[in-house]
Amino acid sequence: MPKIGNVNNYEKSKDFKGSMKRLILNLNPWRNIMIFALLLAMISAIFSLIAPDKLSGLTDTITAGIGPNQEKLELIIAEVNNNLSTENLENKLNNLNIELELSDDEINNVNNILLQLANSKDENKINLFLQLPDKVLLYLIDDIKIDNTIISSEEQLEMLNLMNGLDTNDQNQLLILIDQLPPTIYGLVKPRIDMDKIKSIAIFMGSLYLLSALFNYIQSYSMTTVSNRFANNLRKRISVKINKLPLKYFDTHETGDVLSRVTNDVDTISQNLNNSLAILVSSITLFIGSIFMMFTTNWILALTAILSTVLGFILMFMILGKSQKYFNQQQEELGNVNGYIEEMYSGHNVIKAYNGTNDAIEEFNKLNTKLYTANMKSRFLSGTMHPIMGFTGNFGYVMVCIVGAILTMNNFITFGVIVAFMIYVRLFTNPLSQIAQAMASLQSTAAASERIFEFLDEKEMSDQKNLQKHLDKSKVKGNIEFSHVKFGYDPGRTIIKDFSVKVKPGQKIAIVGPTGAGKTTMVNLLMKFYEINNGDILIDGVSTKDLTRENIHELFIMVLQDTWLFEGTIGDNIRFNKENVSDREIWQALKTVGVHHFVKTLPGGLDYVIGDNDTISQGQKQLLTIARGMIEDAPFLILDEATSNVDTRTEELVQKAMDKLTEGRTSFIIAHRLSTIRNADLILVMKDGNIIEQGNHDELIDKNGFYASLYNSQFEK
Repeated sequence: MPKIGNVNNYEKSKDFKGSMKRLILNLNPWRNIMIFALLLAMISAIFSLIAPDKLSGLTDTITAGIGPNQEKLELIIAEVNNNLSTENLENKLNNLNIELELSDDEINNVNNILLQLANSKDENKINLFLQLPDKVLLYLIDDIKIDNTIISSEEQLEMLNLMNGLDTNDQNQLLILIDQLPPTIYGLVKPRIDMDKIKSIAIFMGSLYLLSALFNYIQSYSMTTVSNRFANNLRKRISVKINKLPLKYFDTHETGDVLSRVTNDVDTISQNLNNSLAILVSSITLFIGSIFMMFTTNWILALTAILSTVLGFILMFMILGKSQKYFNQQQEELGNVNGYIEEMYSGHNVIKAYNGTNDAIEEFNKLNTKLYTANMKSRFLSGTMHPIMGFTGNFGYVMVCIVGAILTMNNFITFGVIVAFMIYVRLFTNPLSQIAQAMASLQSTAAASERIFEFLDEKEMSDQKNLQKHLDKSKVKGNIEFSHVKFGYDPGRTIIKDFSVKVKPGQKIAIVGPTGAGKTTMVNLLMKFYEINNGDILIDGVSTKDLTRENIHELFIMVLQDTWLFEGTIGDNIRFNKENVSDREIWQALKTVGVHHFVKTLPGGLDYVIGDNDTISQGQKQLLTIARGMIEDAPFLILDEATSNVDTRTEELVQKAMDKLTEGRTSFIIAHRLSTIRNADLILVMKDGNIIEQGNHDELIDKNGFYASLYNSQFEK
């Protein structure tokens, strides 16, 4: 089977810079809102970078509050040691006997210990000092005052006894000691978290996060407003453009392509503007800012974090490059499958009739297998990126913890710095994937905008501002003259070579001829859907070149081969684009064309809603379009193959309805079934863009020329 379609969502822009530049220029009316929104996105990202630094300080404050107050403990020990200084002891020893009335043995003992103190090392002094009698110790130790708290000599002596032989570097022994200290000293050195500082940091961080959320909300709302207004503006411009494009454009472009520009391309631009632009700005800010903050905090940990994650990103981009071709292949195979299904569905009856079911299934399985293979490869490779990114981030955490622990043990950093770097690693890794995703979105945005601007740049129909003449359809007599008309869709190929004919008011003119003779082209020229190359077309002596298209269109009723009815009620379809049409007038038109009985049988009558899958027959739809022409009530009528899609019985009904519609109107009838135009006043026989015969039916049959051969061929067995 041939390839019916190729859907490719990964279309790239032909000129990315040019398309983005023009897109930005078209966004100029909303420039200030966009700049404001992007600034908010940047500020919100900066707030995210400040938060880890404050969290580091918060962690250090909590950590410091968990253990004893080392500063106060060292101050107390310093004051006690000052009490035990040699100078202080000598002053008191002179009055020792007098004050305490010691015995000779006690004096000898004290002197021996003091002699050992003088010759001992610092780490043994407390042990020797504590060998002195308690009354001597209490005499030698003075009360001390710290933070307005008096520590008595008894409490100092108790603390010295507890600390004797203690390894102050052992945190467990130190914590046990703290719990056994006298109440006064314990009150000074007990673990105490600085709640005021924590409260201050918490309020600051809470305010930071609140402002960040608020800025994100305002940014999101602003970008949503811009994207929706821009999309609304684009759709309006496209709608206006569609009505200004010549019919030639729609003859050379597929309807689906035009609809895709109006819907898919506009939606792509709207969604990507709403999401990708702000993400791109905030991600770049986070990426650069996180690197700056890491190196500002500690360059060793910064290098550790960056090097441990870069390897993962290199691997990710390698996989991305490999998977891209499979994504493209997947979209191509998806288009093939969709096209084949559409073809098989539309030709289902033919497949059944010719027993082609097995072949169709076999071909579908081949296409489906190709799609399955491409889908598996693309999904597998793209699916590995998330685990790799997860591993990269976690590996970065581990390396930061290991190196951070070493630095903390050597007093280069605090524990809070490690906590901050844990967040910086995440802020460093996430933006890279977001930037890649945003750039891909901008690429599709550029491609979509390129298609839309290409459509908006299409050449429009000639300007009609200078056309002042106007024909009132209520006063038009009905004369039409084609004077030496020449026309070609392309400059090098002339279809209508030299067409001339005069039509009198009320005449019924039939135009017949083989396919490609120029029949429908003549009608398009008459309706000014195309501009003629040479010659002129006159309506009541006024050139169509001097009349606006809208004025010409309101002079004609058109009933086409394709029975166009929109999804809506029968009443709305018949009064289409006309105001002040009563239901009574509609019923009268339906009665005139002979379809009022059918409409009455429908649920709701005129209020019956016609849908896409409606069971109304083709002939009934054609009669409804003729009734719509009755309501229009214009002086000219064009019937273009109006009975080609109906059976013989329905053709007779439609023919009667058309005869009523032609009464009092100058009519042009294009028909392949020559039996339907036997009663025409004038039959124009066209071939190769020229009129080769003209006259009524009997006259042309008597001539036994081209018309006679066409007519007779339709009745040959």
